[in-house]
Amino acid sequence: MVFHALLRTFASMKLIEKYFPALSDEQRRQFGALDELYHDWNEKINVISRKDIDNLYLHHVLHSLAIGHFAHFRPGTAILDFGTGGGFPGIPLAILFPGCQFTLIDGTGKKIRVAQEVCNAIGLHNCQPLHRRGEEEKGRYDFVVSRAVMPLPDLVKIVRKNISREQHNALPNGIICLKGGDVQEETQPFRRLVEITPLSTWFEEEWFREKHCIYLPI
Repeated sequence: MVFHALLRTFASMKLIEKYFPALSDEQRRQFGALDELYHDWNEKINVISRKDIDNLYLHHVLHSLAIGHFAHFRPGTAILDFGTGGGFPGIPLAILFPGCQFTLIDGTGKKIRVAQEVCNAIGLHNCQPLHRRGEEEKGRYDFVVSRAVMPLPDLVKIVRKNISREQHNALPNGIICLKGGDVQEETQPFRRLVEITPLSTWFEEEWFREKHCIYLPI
């Protein structure tokens, strides 16, 4: 069992390094630790489908890191992960951008517990998971990120209040979310502003076809 876990982690890290070759030793250590941690916690608290847990790095870690290809956050950037679940996309992005501050919120306490335990285990100090609904969040952030939490118009209504007016990045402040399938209908109200990038722009694996990174400046 241990041997299979080591093989799985080795293959998974090769996948991450394929697209992010400039990782530090500390980042490699943190990414590499996610496999065992999420497998262990998923046995106690089901935050990832049991059928999907062996695809952790492809379907969850690398998927989250697509935002890191779209936006190169400057140190000091504040990012809110809305509806983080067990820590996606916030935890992979916090590893990738150690100079940025990430706040992860979710309305389900047991999922936030997993995210917090993972952060503690890997020594991820720029990431704060909180058991909180989006309507209750009062903080201001440069960007709000999410993974298919709700239709874009509904998300905008909730998080518009959380977007800071102060700019710290070349990319104007706003919302960056990951979605699959046909996104034309939900982006239609913002058609003059929204930017839709297919994830196949960055990743060659078949799983990323028909998945998108959506950016809306606020």
